[in-house]
Amino acid sequence: MMNPALQIDSYVAGLPGWQQAICTAVREWIHIADPRITEEIKFTNRPYFTHKGNVAALLAAKDHVNVFIYDPIAPDPARLINQGEKNATARAIQIYEGTTIDKAAFVALIRAVVSHNEAGGWRKLKTPGPTN
Repeated sequence: MMNPALQIDSYVAGLPGWQQAICTAVREWIHIADPRITEEIKFTNRPYFTHKGNVAALLAAKDHVNVFIYDPIAPDPARLINQGEKNATARAIQIYEGTTIDKAAFVALIRAVVSHNEAGGWRKLKTPGPTN
């Protein structure tokens, strides 16, 4: 079986240049957020990033890249998340060609997810009532 990092390299290499750039940056920022995050392949070819549970995943679509954030309660004051805001388990950042993402805000978001995972996961931490 191929090393997950090499499989992710292969996944990214097969994308158009602008999607490669997005995926490469996001991958780097995830590891800046927390170097303990592990790379995995799930569902045959999907890049996942985990630490004591799912943290994030990448999925290239025709006209954007989805960055799934596996924590519906992690704070997002910069409003990076633009899809699935009311989803019960995960939200997404859809990044289109030419879009600029705030690196510091993204790193902070990933750190919040990791912190929740280390505390037992968002399900354990979730309080009744609406979340933002």
